[in-house]
Amino acid sequence: MEPVPKLSREAYVEAMRAKFEELLGRVADAVNDARPGQVTDGSEEQVRDLFADFRRQAYERAVQMRVDAAEAASPPSGRPADRQAAAQQGPRLPSGAHRQ
Repeated sequence: MEPVPKLSREAYVEAMRAKFEELLGRVADAVNDARPGQVTDGSEEQVRDLFADFRRQAYERAVQMRVDAAEAASPPSGRPADRQAAAQQGPRLPSGAHRQ
């Protein structure tokens, strides 16, 4: 059994870098926007939801990149055998015509 192609770790990290930086910025915003004395109560749920969404996106992107890698590595589907044979024999002549 041939090994299944893997996604590029470097390409995956690069693809997710901007989303991760955006996530961290939104975490900082949530903490900064919380009322004084209520930082935990005012930001914890929002931060949890932000990380949950990022976790889902990160996993979906990794799976999709793995699928894409496998598809790129698989050979193109061949033509049906009768078409291959016809292509090897040359163009078809109209009925009643003869090859010279």
